[in-house]
Amino acid sequence: MTHNPQALMNRAVYLAGRGLYTTMPNPRVGCVIVDDSGAIVGEGWHRRAGLPHAEIEALRDAGERARGATAYVTLEPCSHTGKTGPCAHALVEAGVARVVYGMEDPNPAVSGQGLQVLRDAGIEVEGPLLEEACRALNPGFIKRMTLGLPLVRSKSAMSLDGRTGMASGESKWVTGPAARADVQRLRARSCAIVTGVDTVRFDNPNLNVRADEMALELLAAEAAAEVQPLRVIVDSRLRTPARAFILQGDAPTLVCTTAQAEPERRERLEKAGAEVLVLPAGSDGRVDLLALLQELARRECNEVLVESGATLSGEFLYRGHVDEIIVYMAPKLLGSTARPLFELPIERMGSVLPITITDMRAVGHDWRITATTDIER
Repeated sequence: MTHNPQALMNRAVYLAGRGLYTTMPNPRVGCVIVDDSGAIVGEGWHRRAGLPHAEIEALRDAGERARGATAYVTLEPCSHTGKTGPCAHALVEAGVARVVYGMEDPNPAVSGQGLQVLRDAGIEVEGPLLEEACRALNPGFIKRMTLGLPLVRSKSAMSLDGRTGMASGESKWVTGPAARADVQRLRARSCAIVTGVDTVRFDNPNLNVRADEMALELLAAEAAAEVQPLRVIVDSRLRTPARAFILQGDAPTLVCTTAQAEPERRERLEKAGAEVLVLPAGSDGRVDLLALLQELARRECNEVLVESGATLSGEFLYRGHVDEIIVYMAPKLLGSTARPLFELPIERMGSVLPITITDMRAVGHDWRITATTDIER
């Protein structure tokens, strides 16, 4: 047997990445099937929820050549029946002799069960292999399965002096076209986009995914924009205008409020096409953000993108709800009276919030800074 396990699993990871924008709420998974000589006889990836999983696609591609072959799959084959049948049983029926997996299923209710189905059928099982790369495919799915919460990214755009817009509210455009296309791709991989009512009132954004602005090949962009993320407005008193752009179009909109909101305002927004959800209020009387994230996880949201002003973004960050911060920095100076990036109640150096910069790269004429945080509140 002349396999190159790392190269074959890397190929499976690449295939899984082709479903970056389309598999939600399912995980992104890739599969490669090889014969004894190491030649690839079948490949597949999960393309969209409700369609066949990666293993089924690869088995169909391989046909009879799957018998006695080795399957490399980024995620443990499922053992349960959802919208599609269990992949572990399909591998057994196809006569696969060996399975190499990248990581176990993160769902504690079923983790290891698919691998046991394979072992019980006499199939040789090896792994995990390239686990870090395989986990990186599905950070939100993993967090939802293990903690009952989605992965949260906070996205902001700022000038070199850390400002997001003028004091008047004018903010278009801080960054250039390449950065804005990158944001479109961030939206496309997210299950939900969260913003605040003040952003809706002053900026009047659509917060949808627009295929013609993604800077992707046309078919890939159209597939990414086909299923729009849920648009979420945090609005404790229901001040969202009924004619706001975010309530229009095909993308669904959820307005999260508290019991303090006036019933007639709720009726007005529901008539405009929004779903209005009453959530618990925090000690400040505003929507409890943890309750909001728990609700989004219940709705099978894996990755959530926060696109809001300094107040709500700062609150998400200060409360320890942000996993990743993405800041686009433009080569501009907006001045000391312009709006800050985050509103954070920090007064002493001993209270600063630590972050770790994990990536910094040019995006057109701007820079994208990615950082992680482990803040607990």
